[in-house]
Amino acid sequence: MILINKLIIDTLKLLNVPVCFQKYTGKASTYITFHEYIESGEGFEDDVEVFTGHYIQIDVWSKGDYTVLVKSIKELLNAVGFKRLDEADLYEEDTGLYHKGMRFFYLEEKEVV
Repeated sequence: MILINKLIIDTLKLLNVPVCFQKYTGKASTYITFHEYIESGEGFEDDVEVFTGHYIQIDVWSKGDYTVLVKSIKELLNAVGFKRLDEADLYEEDTGLYHKGMRFFYLEEKEVV
């Protein structure tokens, strides 16, 4: 069984930017949050789930240009098996932060006993 949150945090900690599940409460001007928006059975054998799909959103928040950081996130996650689905550039008027929302898919193969 994979611990998807741990995999994401361990993979992205190499970036030396705070990485938090769902909510960040620190003081850094650039940080990453993430959440799983869908977890679903993707394959079954004899009515037993053998593949689980994890649909993850990674959000980059920054007061400046995050282009290099976003490229690094995509490379790191791809290297451990994530597939990028889509992404969007946003701007949050209330906080003055630039926001990049990226969605990824990770297919977990379960051990059948």
